[in-house]
Amino acid sequence: MELNELPGSDLILLGLEDLYQGKNNTIGSLLIAIASIRLTAAGLDIPKAPLLSEPELALYAHLQNERDDAYAYYNALLNSLNSFCAALELKSKY
Repeated sequence: MELNELPGSDLILLGLEDLYQGKNNTIGSLLIAIASIRLTAAGLDIPKAPLLSEPELALYAHLQNERDDAYAYYNALLNSLNSFCAALELKSKY
């Protein structure tokens, strides 16, 4: 399955790479943690690295430390994550 063709894949692919390297507190790895059940159900193999227990809160706190527009960027990231999940689910279905 060509993940790089899906919308939002840049964030997810970076997150997968981070998880394989044991980094679970990056933007990409936190997005994967948020949707881990949905991603796994759609056939994505997620590394066994421990995911944070409250990734939504961790992601927002991470963004607040880096950006003035944390709320808007947080929502944009979640929209991108949702687009990726929906496309992956469709692709795995057919």
